[in-house]
Amino acid sequence: MIKKIGIIGAGQMGTGIAQVCALAKFDVLLTDVDKPHLDRAMQTIKDFTQHTVKRGGLKPAERTAALKRIKTGLDYRMFKDCDLIIETASENEELKKGIFRKLCPILKPHAIITTDTSSISITRLAASTDRPAKFMGMHFMNPAPVIELVELVRGIATDDSTFQAVKELTLKLGKTPAIAEDFPAFIVNRIGDFGFLIGLFLLLANFGTLSFSGIADKLAASPAWHGGVLTAIALFLLLGATGKSAQLPLYIWLPDAMEGPTPVSALIHAATMVTAGVYLIARSYALYALVPLAQNSVALVGGLTNETRHASVLCLDGVKALVGAARQP
Repeated sequence: MIKKIGIIGAGQMGTGIAQVCALAKFDVLLTDVDKPHLDRAMQTIKDFTQHTVKRGGLKPAERTAALKRIKTGLDYRMFKDCDLIIETASENEELKKGIFRKLCPILKPHAIITTDTSSISITRLAASTDRPAKFMGMHFMNPAPVIELVELVRGIATDDSTFQAVKELTLKLGKTPAIAEDFPAFIVNRIGDFGFLIGLFLLLANFGTLSFSGIADKLAASPAWHGGVLTAIALFLLLGATGKSAQLPLYIWLPDAMEGPTPVSALIHAATMVTAGVYLIARSYALYALVPLAQNSVALVGGLTNETRHASVLCLDGVKALVGAARQP
């Protein structure tokens, strides 16, 4: 039975997952590379849960109890009694493998290791551990406290008991498990990447342009947008920054050298953020438009089950409001 959960990485995903686990009454141990990262994570959790209390979604006593369940530290030895680990480090295969090699000698023999990777092969990552049968993917969506979907991905060696334990945990966390095969990009990102090019055509058909200014003007003219063009620009910048933090494929093409301190490099960097925003708008627009197809087409995501059909719908909920605004005359 899973009682104590260790989380490696106190970034946006690790912080959100820690909050979800603590609110579900699991003991949580959270680590990162230094104390400032951990302090920021705890402050984020405190702020988020306080806001939830104010909105009536959480009782003050529940918040206090959840915060007490979260312990932080910098030494992996604190994970020696954990029943399950959730790794949420940056989307870098060698970095993750290094973490697992350092972690495995410390864990209990039957402790389960999961990774929050959105695209890296589970089987390859499992091979870097001493327990491939006790290893699998557990891909939370961002933000973890809000989005219901969690993709569960078995590696070639993942045993049934590990899969069932992680699936039961997912349900206890109040999430909906979607069973994905260990193929590139799993379910959500596979649908999104497939839809990117289609999204460009859909944008062209609905907006009459693929230029940033044209799309921004259309969004700004919608009654749903009250801040005019600046609001639309801010949206694109936000989406672009989100895409970069998630290391979406687009950023393979964007030179990090542009992120220098000079005004010119800052402007160039802002332009890349806008470009990424357009990318995500196209991707999201395609996802929304393709829901009926995704629910009925086996070819689209490589073999849809009832659970993955549900996943294809859940992953689109977050873009419906945006697309609704874009479709306003």
